[in-house]
Amino acid sequence: MTQALGWVFVAAYAAIACEQTIRINKSAMALLGAGLLWTIYATVTSNHALVEHQLGESLATTAQVVFFLMGAMTIVEVIDAHNGFDVITGRIKAARLVSLLWLTGGVTFFLSAVLDNLTTTIVMISLIKKLLSRHEDRLSFAAAIVIAANAGGAWSPIGDVTTTMLWIGGQVTSLSIIQGLFLPSLVNLLVPLALMSVPLRGRTVLPPARAPGGPVSPADLERNVMFFLGLGVLIMVPVFKAVTHLPPFMGVMFGLGILWLVGDVLHRDKEEEKKRHLTLAHALMRIDMSSVVFFIGILLSVATLEHAGLLKTLAEWLDQHIGRLDLIVLVMGLGSAIVDNVPLVAAAMGMYDLATHPTDSFLWKFIAYCAGTGGSILIIGSAAGVAAMGLERIRFFWYVRHVSVLALLGYFAGAGVYILQYAMLH
Repeated sequence: MTQALGWVFVAAYAAIACEQTIRINKSAMALLGAGLLWTIYATVTSNHALVEHQLGESLATTAQVVFFLMGAMTIVEVIDAHNGFDVITGRIKAARLVSLLWLTGGVTFFLSAVLDNLTTTIVMISLIKKLLSRHEDRLSFAAAIVIAANAGGAWSPIGDVTTTMLWIGGQVTSLSIIQGLFLPSLVNLLVPLALMSVPLRGRTVLPPARAPGGPVSPADLERNVMFFLGLGVLIMVPVFKAVTHLPPFMGVMFGLGILWLVGDVLHRDKEEEKKRHLTLAHALMRIDMSSVVFFIGILLSVATLEHAGLLKTLAEWLDQHIGRLDLIVLVMGLGSAIVDNVPLVAAAMGMYDLATHPTDSFLWKFIAYCAGTGGSILIIGSAAGVAAMGLERIRFFWYVRHVSVLALLGYFAGAGVYILQYAMLH
């Protein structure tokens, strides 16, 4: 049975990694893999009550992640519908390319800690298109945005789906992940940015045209209210969890209800046609359900391998052949440059238990860093990279020649900082 489960998972994983080549949506392969794996496991296992109980446990864990993501994605869509991100991007101005690069990287780094790195990448690349006319310049800026978005998402419990998975699973706590990974993630960004700045020295950029000032219009008021309220809801989710000890998805759903109420009050006097695209109901229709379905399929697939004991066996094999835990995690991070980091982190959560590696231990925070930032090494290694690839027509081998080495240096520099920081504090 274990061999059959392993081969089915590998086949599904390969199909997901080759999505662009075989032109089959990765969500379809994730669901197909989950269905086949649970079917094989249930058919071979004689204790059907045990299988049903295990499936119920896995479904409850998966549902927490999915509900959290759906709530957070809806909040982001509502902010975007009100042009809320203009509150930040409209204030990014610089006379020189180097200054603009650092400003863009810094804003992306902190913005992706609150939003997901995919949304942040789309918002910031849309901004750069309005500021830079030369495609060659925009390519460098887009690459910097990808690195900054992935680095920013790694140190926040709500900034990247893999970090969120570890947070919801109890492997890390919000304050500890921020304290432990902020400096390594910052170094992961600073090293590539410093190297990218060298060829841009002395070059100028035309500042954006400034709109004439005037009184705040109702549209501006709505934009500001929904932006700051939506951002505040997301920021308060870790606080909600710390105070109430309820799962994070409850905090997001609670905040979503508040945002929905405020939105309906703001737009209650408008005609139906004019307010339809601004409502929470419309935002729910715009969220990327394909990605949500992908997470469901992947998490349920990995759960099968965990219940069957394959992940424990894999962990023992890695310990025997590599030995050092930090090297194992570094290799996982490098692997996330090729394959999706969600199944990698899900597998790691099944390989190592909280009894051996308790909450906030070295392992879990290092996994969050490596899986979150390793995807920057290749343009296909993260959702942010794939989005940038489409928005700015970035060629795979251009990224390899001009960016991959810089991202790799940042990856190892940040990893070194984390290991040194952990050794000094423990």
